[in-house]
Amino acid sequence: MDLVGRWLSIECFKHNGSLHRYWDRGLVLENNDDYIVIASKKAKVVENNGRCWFTKEPAVTIFSKKEWWNAICMIKKDGICFYCNIASPCLVNKEAIKYIDYDLDAKLFPNGEIRVLDEKEYAHHRALYEYNDELDTVLKYQTSVIIDRMKKKEFPFEDELITSYFDQFLQMIKR
Repeated sequence: MDLVGRWLSIECFKHNGSLHRYWDRGLVLENNDDYIVIASKKAKVVENNGRCWFTKEPAVTIFSKKEWWNAICMIKKDGICFYCNIASPCLVNKEAIKYIDYDLDAKLFPNGEIRVLDEKEYAHHRALYEYNDELDTVLKYQTSVIIDRMKKKEFPFEDELITSYFDQFLQMIKR
C-alpha cells in the first residue's frame, strides 16, 4: 500500500485498549517494512478527556513497525529535540497509524543531554493494567537500546536525516 503523500491520523492507545490521544494528521514521507515516517505542522491533538491543543513545533515522527518505539523529532530554533515513546510496534492502514503507549519515554535534547521520563507513570500503569513480566522486560530492554542509540546518534536520532525529511515535507506541502 503506497501511502507516501497521504495524510493519516495517529491514534495512541493504552494497554487496556482505551484511546489515550489522537493527532488529526501527518503527511506520510516514507513507508517501508521497518517504519513509517510522517511530518506535520500545527497538528490538532485531542486528549482522552476531550481537551484539544495544537502542536507548537513542526515535527517529523518515525513509527517503528518491528521495534517497541516511535520518535517525535521536533524542529526547534536551537536544534532538533527527539522525544522517544516506548510503545508497541505500530499498525498502519489507509487512514491511521495506531500504537499502544507504554509511558516510558526518553528525550534527547539538542545539547546532547538524555533524560528518561515518566518512570513513576510507568510503574503505576504496570500495576493498573497488569503488564506481565515478559512485557516489562521487553519495554525496559527497548528503553536501554534507545538510550544507547541516542548516545551514538544512530537511527532515528540523526539530525541530518530529520532535516532531510523535513525539507521533503516542506517541498510536498508546497505542491
